[in-house]
Amino acid sequence: MTQPTSDVPTGDPTGRPAGTPAPTVFPGGPGLFRLDPAIAHLNHGSFGAVPVPVQEAQAVLREEAHADPDAFFIGAPDRIAAARTRIAAHLAADPDGIAFVSNATEGANLALAAVPLADGDEILVTDHGYGTVTAAAARRAPVTTVALDPSLPDEDAVRETVLAALTPRTKVAVLDHISSPTARVLATPRLLADLADRGITTVVDGAHAPGMLADPLAVGADFWFGNLHKWGYAPSGSAVLAVAPAHRGRVRALVPSWEDPHGFPRSVENRATADYTGWLAAPEGLDLLQRLDAAKARAHNSALAAYGAALLAEHPGITPLPYTEGLAMRSLRLPPGLAGTPDEARALRERIAAEQGIRVLIWPWPGGGGIRVCGQLYNRPEEYERLAAVLPSLLK
Repeated sequence: MTQPTSDVPTGDPTGRPAGTPAPTVFPGGPGLFRLDPAIAHLNHGSFGAVPVPVQEAQAVLREEAHADPDAFFIGAPDRIAAARTRIAAHLAADPDGIAFVSNATEGANLALAAVPLADGDEILVTDHGYGTVTAAAARRAPVTTVALDPSLPDEDAVRETVLAALTPRTKVAVLDHISSPTARVLATPRLLADLADRGITTVVDGAHAPGMLADPLAVGADFWFGNLHKWGYAPSGSAVLAVAPAHRGRVRALVPSWEDPHGFPRSVENRATADYTGWLAAPEGLDLLQRLDAAKARAHNSALAAYGAALLAEHPGITPLPYTEGLAMRSLRLPPGLAGTPDEARALRERIAAEQGIRVLIWPWPGGGGIRVCGQLYNRPEEYERLAAVLPSLLK
């Protein structure tokens, strides 16, 4: 897989050459969504947003389930398998090696439960990891947390820091494919290969990869999971877990339903009488992205995020962070002393939303947190300009 580089481009640290005009609105993009136009939705990375055609596809499936429940649920396993095959084609994955799950947190728990561990074994995580994923690791075994300074300049610095933290007790490494707070690729093919050479089982959180990256699977990972409901335009509660062949026989449903003679992946997809319409409609999201021209959409979204970051970086005390080229998210450090704790970050986030009608992610960090902006087809340049105009007064 060809990964975007993690090097900081030369010139403007935000990646926007001086004098670059604001990106244009994606043709038809805002009309694909039913978002409140009074709110500037600059936080697509947290929950995503479902395009209207995908909402309509799911609505048809729900009507079908209500019209004849017996036929719908009896036929659901085979239809889920067919939907999984369509998703696998978008991900360049083995359709027998991925399973639908509800979200990245479920994927993390399934993966970690499938790894054989002995007393004294430890799991390595980073302080960029998503909270519920890190918590899943801590429930499985003692964890060692690697501190990755958000200002580490490139993927080599990240790789060296992670490898230096390994001990003879480290058996598993849980890494972000794209880190949620700092919006950069961490689990590179080179790092995963180095960990494999050391006998470390790798579990990769790819929550932001499907739809964001042209090649979303983390090459070389033992386990990888990714949300489809973020950048893949699928209904909420749609994600996939990919498992390398050597581990598939150990994956067990967290809440077993009927035993499935097929084993993985069907064994973890069978939820008995559940709402499967999101999974069945999920391929419509990635199909839509392809019809829109996925490369064009990704370039547009990345340009919007870069534009927003450039505007915010013009204010003293707001510092752009190293980033991975091509991603539709950018993060910046806030002035020292702001958003140092989760409660402080939450309060600032909600204040921005309540007073200005702007949705962003404020992430906590000891000594001072950061702000993350996203770019999506429904966004307009003036929304980032609005944020840049009001943020300094909100930070005082």
